[in-house]
Amino acid sequence: MNKTPIIIRREYLTRVRKKSFIVMTLLGPILFAAMMVMPMWLATMEDEDVKHIAVLDSSWLFTHKIPETVKFKFTYVSEPTRAKLEEFKQNLSKTEFYGVLYIPDYVINVPRGVEFYSYKQPPANLTMHIANAIEKDLENEKLKAYQIENLDDILKSVKTRIDIRVFKLSESGAEKESHSILNTILAYISALMIYMFIFMFGSQVMRGVIEEKTSRIVEVIISSVKPFQLLMGKVVGVAMVGLTQFLAWVALTLLLVVFAQVFFLPDLNQEALQQANRVQMIGSLSDEQVEESVSNEKLLEMFQIVQSINFVAIISCFLFFFIGGYLLYGSLFAAIGAAVDSETDSQQFMLPITIPLIISIMMIANVIQNSDGAIAFWFSIIPLTSPIVMMARIPFGVPYSEIALSMILLILAFLGAIWLSAKIYRTGILIYGKKINWRELWKWLTYKNQ
Repeated sequence: MNKTPIIIRREYLTRVRKKSFIVMTLLGPILFAAMMVMPMWLATMEDEDVKHIAVLDSSWLFTHKIPETVKFKFTYVSEPTRAKLEEFKQNLSKTEFYGVLYIPDYVINVPRGVEFYSYKQPPANLTMHIANAIEKDLENEKLKAYQIENLDDILKSVKTRIDIRVFKLSESGAEKESHSILNTILAYISALMIYMFIFMFGSQVMRGVIEEKTSRIVEVIISSVKPFQLLMGKVVGVAMVGLTQFLAWVALTLLLVVFAQVFFLPDLNQEALQQANRVQMIGSLSDEQVEESVSNEKLLEMFQIVQSINFVAIISCFLFFFIGGYLLYGSLFAAIGAAVDSETDSQQFMLPITIPLIISIMMIANVIQNSDGAIAFWFSIIPLTSPIVMMARIPFGVPYSEIALSMILLILAFLGAIWLSAKIYRTGILIYGKKINWRELWKWLTYKNQ
């Protein structure tokens, strides 16, 4: 009688009932949702404090030329000397100023000579605002030497920003817009999650085998269950645990993201944005309203880009390569657990198995830069590296024939690995107190009675 389903059920229920599984299942989506929503939410929040800056301009080129904003106010000191700067630095805490900006008289020749002093780390938008203003005026001063008329108009007319929209064409002629930044993020996240899951759940199988072996429980189990059935039950049972946790993470993360979008970012809707754009076109918005509208437009664009991704295809491929990669490596981890008496003894066998995974992670950057190159193709086909490398390629678009070939080879590799692991498992699970080496493992694999 095949008792593999009983082993699978036992392995599954034993692990999903643990407090650690429940805690991680609930905590994981919160962390993932926070990573997705928090940057957007923080982008809508600004420091409400008005920062007053004392400006000591020894060059006299930028006096009253740094534009003020709602948050940044500048006061120009009449005696912009080094001595005055030292006086400000010593008494800054007694003044109303947030910081002191010093512009030396040699700033044209040494642009890095500008100095800013404050008790707190100044926000990046403040230093960028000052730097951009000084850079613009310095460029104007240098261009004036060429006696160009209507300098400001010319600079505005030649200043251009290019945003290239990328469209991928299918064989049928259909076109689809591609977002390289988001694809890169998806590639890294997918590859790293598979890497993490393979190690996390594969090590669970190995530790479970070692615990049963050292406690001698396996002697009782083997008396009623075939070693191969026990091996398959453990590997598949833990795979179902990982699949359950992953699906729970996906569902809860999506719910939290939608909840956060509705309750924390309620103004990001298409109708409100279109209305704001119509009002802006007739010029009835204030500067602050225009700035808020632009900010909302950028955030809405981010959500639209996310919604344009085919998450069904990506998640489906992720599930297959996660399960396939885990089954391949999980069977090998189980064989290692059966061959050793403690987790410490497993290190000599772990390195050769984990090297392909490490190489896969190291190849991600190269794969993302050239997802259709020869290196990316072969590493996404070889079963030991395909779970990670193929998932790094899929967001950029991979022919279905290559995905199918990679899947077929991964299945065949798993069947071969589970056959070899079963030969080691049958012999090693009942051997105690003996240091096993690679030569001994080879003998187990060549036993003809197995």
